[in-house]
Amino acid sequence: MTGGTLYISAQDLRMVHDQAWLFSMLLVAVIVGGMRTTRRGFLRTLHVCAGELWGKVCVLAPHHVIASTLNVKMPSSVRRQMKTAHRHVVRMLIGKRALLGSRRLASKGKHSHSAKHGKKRLNKTVTLYRKMPLKAMSRLWGRFNELELPIFLRRPLLSLYIWMFGCRLDEAEVEDLRHYRNLGEFFRRQLKPDVRPIDDNYVLTSPSDGKILHYGRVENGILEQVKGVTYSLRGFLGPQTWRDAKSTNINHISDTEYQEELGMQPDHDLFHCIIYLAPGDYHRFHSPTNWVLHHRRHFPGELLSVNPGIARWIQGLFNFNERAVYTGTWDHGFFSMCAVGATNVGSIKIYCDEDLKTNTRSKYPEGAYFDKVFQSSIQVAKGSMFGEFNLGSTIVLIFEAPKGFQFKVHDGQKIRFGQALGTLS
Repeated sequence: MTGGTLYISAQDLRMVHDQAWLFSMLLVAVIVGGMRTTRRGFLRTLHVCAGELWGKVCVLAPHHVIASTLNVKMPSSVRRQMKTAHRHVVRMLIGKRALLGSRRLASKGKHSHSAKHGKKRLNKTVTLYRKMPLKAMSRLWGRFNELELPIFLRRPLLSLYIWMFGCRLDEAEVEDLRHYRNLGEFFRRQLKPDVRPIDDNYVLTSPSDGKILHYGRVENGILEQVKGVTYSLRGFLGPQTWRDAKSTNINHISDTEYQEELGMQPDHDLFHCIIYLAPGDYHRFHSPTNWVLHHRRHFPGELLSVNPGIARWIQGLFNFNERAVYTGTWDHGFFSMCAVGATNVGSIKIYCDEDLKTNTRSKYPEGAYFDKVFQSSIQVAKGSMFGEFNLGSTIVLIFEAPKGFQFKVHDGQKIRFGQALGTLS
């Protein structure tokens, strides 16, 4: 831009003709579609601007098409099957309502046929959700994130994303949006050096920006992903081959026995903390303390959403999802840090582990995992950059500490990288 005039090069024009506008409009649709309140306002604006034309377009929406075809005369068996499929899709999209209904019945003590039916309906919804091609969708989204945007479209499109999700552009090392060639580069943006000071007064600090989903002691080998919804420690970490190469079968032991086999000191407890990274957060994560890294285990699982609403819906969500678990030791014993994948997370990148490849096309049986033992232990310094997500996801910390360890956070708290997470009394 010179003297208030915008000049567009021939290369930019060619990129426009190469469907750049199509991808840009798709990006706008995804951003707007992800915000419930904004979506309503957007639809009202279109209705006012387009009037009757917009009303006709609404009739062609997929859910209206499905609903209208159900009223067309057709064989009763086909119509029945279509209605069943439509009902399952609707339940999947509003499965939270089914979950709330089953909980309401349980809270009233109604162990009746209705309560069992509600639970069965919820299980069907979860099963249908898990059968969706979320990994393929996530790979497609990852490719879309890497599409290069025309220079003149970068500022308006990325500004729209910043406005939608409340990103802090003033904290980014590069504030000029024209320097980000695509959405993926903006996700992985670096921060200015002094924006996130590390709190050295606390033994454990937050590894990333995000929201505290849950934290506390691990009891009987069971962890909570959100309040009242749990997952298994042995299912999450898998066999303890980093301690004993022969301990590959954990099916014959209980969750409590698995926790005891971690070999913790008598005056220590096991703690955990879950941090959820939203789309607007800083997407790199760092080491929360000084520790020594010995082992990596990669579970090429599913890519279900880790949004708190979904986490309340699916029991054992983190045990289903793809994740990279890094285990080692710190001054107080066992320490592990896990990066959990999610829907639309194109990849998980760990800077000290170039061999890690996530969200591949290969198919593996449920529960499969791949181990890597680092030949020389890696010293990880507190606050050092550890890895990055291509979109929001989750960090899970599981560690041993003295009984006097205290968290300095609360459920639902928004936290930033470097802020206090816990300390020893």
